[in-house]
Order: sequence, then C-alpha cells, then structure tokens
Amino acid sequence: MNIPLAERLRPSSIDDYVGQEHLVGKGKVLRNAIESGLLPSLILWGPPGVGKTTLATIMANQLRRPFYALSAINSGVKDVRDVIEKAKGQNFFGENKPVLFIDEIHRFSKSQQDSLLGAVEKGVITLIGATTENPSFEVISALLSRCQVYILKPFTNEESEGLLKKAISTDVELKKKKINLHETEALIRVSGGDGRKLLNALELVVNGSEGNELTITNDLVTTFIQQNLALYDKNGEQHYDIISAFIKSIRGSDPNAAVYWLARMIEGGEDVLFIARRLVILASEDIGNANPTALVMANNCFQAVNAIGFPESRIVLSQCVTYLASSPKSNASYMAINLALEEVKRSGNMPVPLHLRNAPTRLMKDIGYGKEYEYSHQYENNFILQEYLPEKISGSKFYEPGNNARENELRNYLKNRWKEKYGY
Repeated sequence: MNIPLAERLRPSSIDDYVGQEHLVGKGKVLRNAIESGLLPSLILWGPPGVGKTTLATIMANQLRRPFYALSAINSGVKDVRDVIEKAKGQNFFGENKPVLFIDEIHRFSKSQQDSLLGAVEKGVITLIGATTENPSFEVISALLSRCQVYILKPFTNEESEGLLKKAISTDVELKKKKINLHETEALIRVSGGDGRKLLNALELVVNGSEGNELTITNDLVTTFIQQNLALYDKNGEQHYDIISAFIKSIRGSDPNAAVYWLARMIEGGEDVLFIARRLVILASEDIGNANPTALVMANNCFQAVNAIGFPESRIVLSQCVTYLASSPKSNASYMAINLALEEVKRSGNMPVPLHLRNAPTRLMKDIGYGKEYEYSHQYENNFILQEYLPEKISGSKFYEPGNNARENELRNYLKNRWKEKYGY
C-alpha cells in the first residue's frame, strides 16, 4: 500500500510536532495539559493541514487514554452514543477518561452536538473537536461553554521550510534519492500554510522526476503543480481554493464565474450556511456604500438559507450571488476601519475631547465635561463645524469614498459640509 508522505511523517510525540509553538511550546498551555495529565474538553480551530488531528492523537497517546475518532461527515447520533457507551466501560474513577475526537465538528447538526452534552458534562469523555470554521457560529453554545477553544495557525515560511528539510532527511522513500532543496518559495506558496498540501506537492514533484538525483527549483515545482493541479489536493482541500475563486469572481463583477463556483461548492456538499455567511462579509468588504442594499440582500439571504435549508436554498444563494456580482464595488469602508485600527495601535488610548464627554453629574459639568459641545440639530442642515477626533490626530482621514455613484454623493455631501477638511 502506498502511504502518502504526509501520513508517513505524522509525528507520534509532542516533541516531534511541528508548528503551533504558542500552544505546544515549552511552558505553553497544551504542553502543560499533557505534562500535568489534566486535559480539558477542547476545540481546535484552524485551517486545513495545520495538525489538528495529529495533535489530538498525540495528546491521547501521551496521556495513555483510550482514543475514539469520528468524522462528522459520515457519523450520526447512533455512532456518538455507541462510542459513549464504550467509553463508560473504560472510565475507571476518572483515571482513564477516554478521548473522543470529532473531525469537522462544525458539520454536526444540533441534535448530534446535543448527544455529546451529557457525556462531556459528566466527564465520561474528554471531547476534542476539530473545525475549520469559527466555533462561535458552528458549535452550540451549551457545548461550546464546556470546551476550551484553541486557535491553530497556518505554518509560517520558516516552519514550512523546516518541514521540507525534515521530510527529505528522514523519510525512508525520499532518502532513496539524492534531493537538493535549492529553492522553496514555490512549494511554500502553493501550500498556503497547509502542511499536508506542502508535503503532497513535494511528493508529487519527487515522484514525477526521473533519476536518483533531483534539484528542486521554483520553476520545476511550478511546472509539476500546473500539470497536476488536482493531484496534490488529495484530501478535499480545494474547499479554500474554490471559496477564494468564488469571492474573487464576485469582487471582480463576474456573475457567470461566481455562479459557476457556487455550483461547484453546492455539488461538492459545501455547507450552504458557510456560503451565505461569506456573502454577508463580502457585501460590506467589497461593495459597502457603493450599494448599501447589498448588505441587506446578503443578510436576508443568510436568514432565508438558515430557514429553508437545502436544496431550495441554492435558488436564494444564486439570486444573492448574481446580485452582488452585478453590483458596483467599493472597499472604502473596509479600508477605513483598517486605517483607524492602525491609528489606534500607533497612538494608543488618547483622551476623548472634553466637549464630547458625557456629563451625568454636576462635578463633571463643573470640570468641563460636555462644555462647548454644539448640538448639530440646532443648526442649518443639521450640521455645525466642530472637532470630533482627539486633538493629537485632528484632521486625520480614514474614510475616503469610492469612485462610484453612491459614494460620489457621499463625497459631495461631506465636501459641502466640511469644505477643505473633507475636500477629497
């Protein structure tokens, strides 16, 4: 049997584990949990290929706990209950509490998640869930409140390069060839921080090259990946590539491409609520005030999809997708909040100007809180010139309206009111 490189290199101990130093490094929370033997129920949240399954297995093995694994894709309530019954027979006074690992726990329905509650609450099992989606949206609150959530990060460039060197120097099959890792940028770029995809790509290049000596260059990797794009994506990780193509098609105002990628996701069994949630984000990030109705449309789409489910929700999604793709675009609001956040980080907690402060008591009024504040509605056009930013950054600009019909109206409105201050 031809075992994939990523599987052959799967570490068996925490010391061999690559990445996630913020969780498993010396003195960090999950290493401490392993070393103390006190492992709580937890959810590992992160993108594909960053070691969620591996970390769960290592934790169970090093604690010498019975380990059960279920995939939310092909497991139901009966499977969960069967595991819980087995766990009860192995749980001797809480000293050998079995670990139940559920991959893609975000795909479990409410009833499936409910079936876990009692066992987690009573300590029959230690639950470890793995998810690529925000557990705040995908995991029921009762279960979420009984679990710690830990965020796993994509592999850094340095970690990816280290993983490549480890594979070449330690893997039995790769050592049969003399491999010179001359350039790594293309391998790292195509993996996108996904360790599994990185190793799959490396294996693809090595297996496709003739001879016992091989020099890996960016050009060589690019050639192999372009020729075999589908082959290195063996574990359904096209999820992120296709959602990227989907979002970029809408952003690029191409409804034909957008609805095609929508169809690809639907046909592939993608969670329709995941798609709808991405549309809500896009409506603000990429359309914004160029067409404020886009956010209303996207939010109504999310509510409708949540209410009617699949397959009818495909129609609602198609309507929303084609509308958003055909809408004028602006990222001005998105850029504005990013610039404002950068300013906050740079300048810190600057004091609120006295005239803008709330003055609920006489003492506050006496020391100037609220003094000289001008109530805009008392003036013509409901507007009066006054400063609203802290003195240190007075006159700063964060929001610059986009060049489209709606935001040109906003630009003219602001320019007429503020004159040179908003004289974009």
